[in-house]
Amino acid sequence: MLPKELPPPCLNCLQQAPAHLSAASLTINEMCQRLCNDECRMGLTLTGQDAAQLRRKDFLKQFEIAEALAKTSAMTSTTQMKQRLAARKLEMKMEETQSAAAAAAAAAGSTTPSDEIDGDTLPPSNDYEAAPPPRDLLLYLVRMGSFNSAPKINNVDSQDDGLELPKGLSTSALLEHVQQLRGGGIDQPSLLTRSFLKPTLNSEDVTDGLRSLNINAVSRVCSAPVERLGSNNIRLLQWNILSQTLGQHNDGFVRCPEEALTWQHRKYLIVQEILQTQPDVVCLQEVDHFKFLQTVLGAQNYAGIFFPKPDSPCLYIEQNNGPDGCAIFYKRDKLQLLGYETRILEVWRVQSNQVAIAARLQLKASGKEFCVCTTHLKARHGALLAKLRNEQGRDLIRFVKQFAGNSALLLCGDFNAEPVEPIYATILSCDLLKLGSAYADIKLEKQQQKVQSEPCEDLNELVAQSKEREPAYTTWKIREEGEECHTIDYVFYTPDQLKIKNCLEFPAGEQIGKNRTPSFQYPSDHFSLVCDFELLDESQTEVEGNSNSNHGNIQ
Repeated sequence: MLPKELPPPCLNCLQQAPAHLSAASLTINEMCQRLCNDECRMGLTLTGQDAAQLRRKDFLKQFEIAEALAKTSAMTSTTQMKQRLAARKLEMKMEETQSAAAAAAAAAGSTTPSDEIDGDTLPPSNDYEAAPPPRDLLLYLVRMGSFNSAPKINNVDSQDDGLELPKGLSTSALLEHVQQLRGGGIDQPSLLTRSFLKPTLNSEDVTDGLRSLNINAVSRVCSAPVERLGSNNIRLLQWNILSQTLGQHNDGFVRCPEEALTWQHRKYLIVQEILQTQPDVVCLQEVDHFKFLQTVLGAQNYAGIFFPKPDSPCLYIEQNNGPDGCAIFYKRDKLQLLGYETRILEVWRVQSNQVAIAARLQLKASGKEFCVCTTHLKARHGALLAKLRNEQGRDLIRFVKQFAGNSALLLCGDFNAEPVEPIYATILSCDLLKLGSAYADIKLEKQQQKVQSEPCEDLNELVAQSKEREPAYTTWKIREEGEECHTIDYVFYTPDQLKIKNCLEFPAGEQIGKNRTPSFQYPSDHFSLVCDFELLDESQTEVEGNSNSNHGNIQ
């Protein structure tokens, strides 16, 4: 509302306001304050057709800001309203600057700069600007998940301190135990059933490095990598498990029963989803109960690394259990940790609120090494946010290349970007890493078994084909603003050094149910991605390298 001493909006603003404007009174008052001087508000209106057209153009350009401001006035503080309005002003200025810079570059026929690391080239950014965006805007956008006037509540991870588990439980026994804990003596809906793309082999046939694990009482997803001498097989699980604090108190899953969002219900489903496939490496995002996972997975001989977001939005919610972040767990009886590094990702040299962990692991049986990296890029929709994610991806590539060098690499996470976004092409077309997408490539291999086809030689076409082969969705949820069903989680790998062998498929819509996820049958709004890889020998690497001249192909 306007202060009492100010007069009502001028006649010009009242006449020029669009008819469909919501919260009209608040919005027009806001716009009149922004666009008109004191004389105009006292009753003097602009004259002349040109002046009227200019006024209307300015009004239409900015009324969305005031409309959004009016809509949020009932639910946000004055400070937050001013912050959002100021950020939107900066964003509009940035968009105008970008358009002018792009036009000037096109007219001059200039090319965009690229980055080099040890002689390798990072693809130029399509969104490069001669001058970086305003720092105030960047600071707002990269921290907008927690950018508000509320005080921080610096709780620590302590809500699971009383957890005790029987010692010496096998994986199947532990799964049965947590299922009983989850049920509390009452029958609960079972975890969603999933299967691998390729049929898994029974214990008598281990030629493909897989065996059957009999835990049908828990789930029909029941294959695990063979632990045999000299095995170079690696099973990776990638999953955004959904922050407990955000999922229960912030994310607005309007079709999910409140009880299904409680930690008491979700935590044992999370354990079940992870352990039932017995992965060698587990990469997780939105982890805000690391000590719980460390205790339960530690009972199955996993060790873990955790790196929190620097300004986690969880810390602004009273019921938080500490900040959320990324985590990597690995099987200690199969893998040796040789070292790891963490990074706060940067956007145009400004630290963002997103992080990454990279770990170097060694197979104990063969001595072979490989690197794993996981991350969680910026969320939310919009062209500018897509640019931010692309810049985060470019910074991620630099970080991973410097850490992994020429080692075999698994890069996975919640990228918050569909395949059509720039970040997808940036990763797949990057000559620094030469990556392929596991779920897209396993589908290509299956297609080539049916129809003999020549490998694609054009890199742009290769990326376009990879987009088409990605799963239909990795997340499916219903929030206050509507239903979301899309692919934003990925497992990327170096096909010259790793061969994709199998992938866990996603449940169908009728299995998931009309209320989607999270639910009583699944604890997160994202589905886990599980992939089997074979770490290639040097002789195999040469063959694969020749056949995969354009990275991402599988022959």
